[in-house]
Amino acid sequence: MKKIIIIGGLSAGPSAAAKARRENEQAEILLFEKGANISYATCGMPYAFSGVIESRDNLMVVKPELLQNRFNIDVHLNEEIIKIDTQNKTVYSQTKSYTYDTLIFATGAKSIVPPIGNIKLANNWSTCRSMIDYDKITKEGLASTSKHITVIGAGLIGVEVAENLKEAGKEVTLIEGDSHVLNMWQQKFGIFAGNVLASKGIEVLTLSFVSKFDIDKNGKINAVVTQAGKSIPTDFVILSVGIKPNTDLLLAEGAEAIDNGALKVNELMETSIKDVYAAGDNVSIKNLQTNEYDYFPLGTHSNKAGRAAGANAVGRTIEFKGAYKTAIVKVFDYTLARTGMNARALTQKGIPFKTVLTVAGSTPGYYPGQKDLITEIYYSPETEQILGAELFGEVGVDKRVDVLSTAIYAKLKITDLAQLDLAYAPPFSPAKDPVVVTSFVAENIINNRSEQISVEDLELLMKDNNLNEGYLLVDSRTAEEYGKGTIPGAVNYPLDELRQSVDFIKSLDKKVIVFCQKGLRGYLAELILRNNGVTHIANVAGGFKVWQMYSDRIEIPEPILVKK
Repeated sequence: MKKIIIIGGLSAGPSAAAKARRENEQAEILLFEKGANISYATCGMPYAFSGVIESRDNLMVVKPELLQNRFNIDVHLNEEIIKIDTQNKTVYSQTKSYTYDTLIFATGAKSIVPPIGNIKLANNWSTCRSMIDYDKITKEGLASTSKHITVIGAGLIGVEVAENLKEAGKEVTLIEGDSHVLNMWQQKFGIFAGNVLASKGIEVLTLSFVSKFDIDKNGKINAVVTQAGKSIPTDFVILSVGIKPNTDLLLAEGAEAIDNGALKVNELMETSIKDVYAAGDNVSIKNLQTNEYDYFPLGTHSNKAGRAAGANAVGRTIEFKGAYKTAIVKVFDYTLARTGMNARALTQKGIPFKTVLTVAGSTPGYYPGQKDLITEIYYSPETEQILGAELFGEVGVDKRVDVLSTAIYAKLKITDLAQLDLAYAPPFSPAKDPVVVTSFVAENIINNRSEQISVEDLELLMKDNNLNEGYLLVDSRTAEEYGKGTIPGAVNYPLDELRQSVDFIKSLDKKVIVFCQKGLRGYLAELILRNNGVTHIANVAGGFKVWQMYSDRIEIPEPILVKK
């Protein structure tokens, strides 16, 4: 009878145990968890702070009794494995040793605690990863006496925690060391999310690092102090600055790992040590786009990897091939999503790419409550293959990012998206879905019928004062729209009157940058000018809407206006 030991009871471990039992009724399966709980929803914790998830019990996905009774798993709670001898196939707890035929290492990861001054003396702070953390936060951070909470770290969990604490009635400061929140995304998308957080009353501090906690004689944090000297009075602190894989036990046995300590596993979830599998936030799997080992600490990968490890540990063959950084996060009424490689990652890898951005309605304009969806897709200029995408909006973001994630897996070209047979009905989508619209725009760019300039590149031109030298910035919206605000330096040539000014624009002998509110009228203006002999012209991707969302923090020189 085969004996399988599983270390770790959060996500990958129980998944592995249940799958191993489904595949082999006779195997002896032992699962060890150092804590008192298994299979709880760490990703759900932020939503329990606000009451969206109504009780602690609802975070418990699988109770130990279910694994024991339904799947005949020998569950060992509060028993930490402190040593592994892979040569003799033995694991050791503090009181006992156990032998195995195959081992599944599913120990997950632990929160990083930065070396903040006085942190070891302070007591009213917590990370946000375990049920112990959850209990402390709900008892102290959500107490009526706790009016203000500081969240350090604005990744996925940090942003979700900040939002839900605000929904729970707390004053919240969110501190991030990078230039924008959610730094998995391109800067402009992080800025979009940061603007939403600020609009809801959260104080967002970027490019900020915490140097110390001001504490009283009892170890209570009274204020968080940044390296720049800003003091933020607070009642409780939550740390969410990253995680480190729990892999020391196998690293001591010589297991191969990437730089952060995550174990290298193949498609069968085998480590470099014979008969030892691993799954969860403690492993590194292949990036399906780069074919390099990468780190993807998300529940979806933990569950799939655990399932594969459990099956393979009992002699079946199930592959988990890898991932490519698909992620999504709720930011109050908005959603931010991404898949594949963005511009920053592509640039770092030296991979050539082009970008197309559109703003399109997620539902038809005639259907009540239409909301805009911003979609940016990165693709190969040589093969047109989709390399990545980022999206921001209030409605339908999840649907579109999953379409684009599937397209990346299938190695579709950006021009293939226009041929997809996507579901259509007014409550769900316009006749031209935003994904299809983005493909149409890309076709025009590829066929040299249009050219886009990003808001980032426009910002660089404006900072360098080049707009005053060789460019004419044309606002093709109505005079009324123009009067309510425009991009600095823009001259108003309304689309419906543009043909009357073509000769004058040509006589200026300048490169033309045209824009409208979201992009469509700018494209039409671009066509009018192109078809009348203006050869150097580009349309601002996303128009004034995206510029306005992106540019509040930008300081630019005074422009020179040219208008006939």
